[in-house]
Amino acid sequence: MLDVAVIEEPAAAEASLDPIRAGILAALAEPGSATMLAARLGLPRQKVNYHLKELERHGLVELAEERRKGNVTERVYRATAASYVISPIVLAAVSPDPARSPDQLSARWLLALGSRLVQEVGQLLTGAARAGQRVASFGIDAEVRFASAADRAAFAEELARSVAALVGRYHDESTPAGRTHRVVVGLHQVPTTTAPRGPATDTPAPTPPAPPAPPEAAQENRR
Repeated sequence: MLDVAVIEEPAAAEASLDPIRAGILAALAEPGSATMLAARLGLPRQKVNYHLKELERHGLVELAEERRKGNVTERVYRATAASYVISPIVLAAVSPDPARSPDQLSARWLLALGSRLVQEVGQLLTGAARAGQRVASFGIDAEVRFASAADRAAFAEELARSVAALVGRYHDESTPAGRTHRVVVGLHQVPTTTAPRGPATDTPAPTPPAPPAPPEAAQENRR
């Protein structure tokens, strides 16, 4: 079972979004038959069996084993992954394009960057899985609490300068065997269930210096 599987087919995405099928996928973190799932989910076995066949058809579940019980063969299924991500490629015609309105201070642009990241990394993972290879990647996840909007602005400026310096130091346009990577750095408030003390747009930060424009640097190898 994979840790994460990326869904790139519209029909598979539609199948995974059905509430009953999503419940079956969650239940199949541990292998089970239609009879076992029916008991777990409180559904008729025939209904579970129908949805299992649809999930299997789209590659979201797979046969784990067959058990012979008297004259009956029980089919035991498992989910193909512990969790699933639907790639924006499913909505390719209307997915956000970061090249459309690049704006370092725009939350919508940050969302477009994230969408592209999911799409590209998903394609890399899918290709690597088929080839039996691993994807070389690197990620940083951190939280920082700013005392003021001015501190946030200063942080953004310093971060932009640091990234620009690193990109300029290591980018090599002339190496024939080199691989282009993409670097994505984002900064956003952590959503909370309580109202923040001030608006998210308090004292807009000045536009940080843009890094040089090498061929898009990245978090994942392009394969």
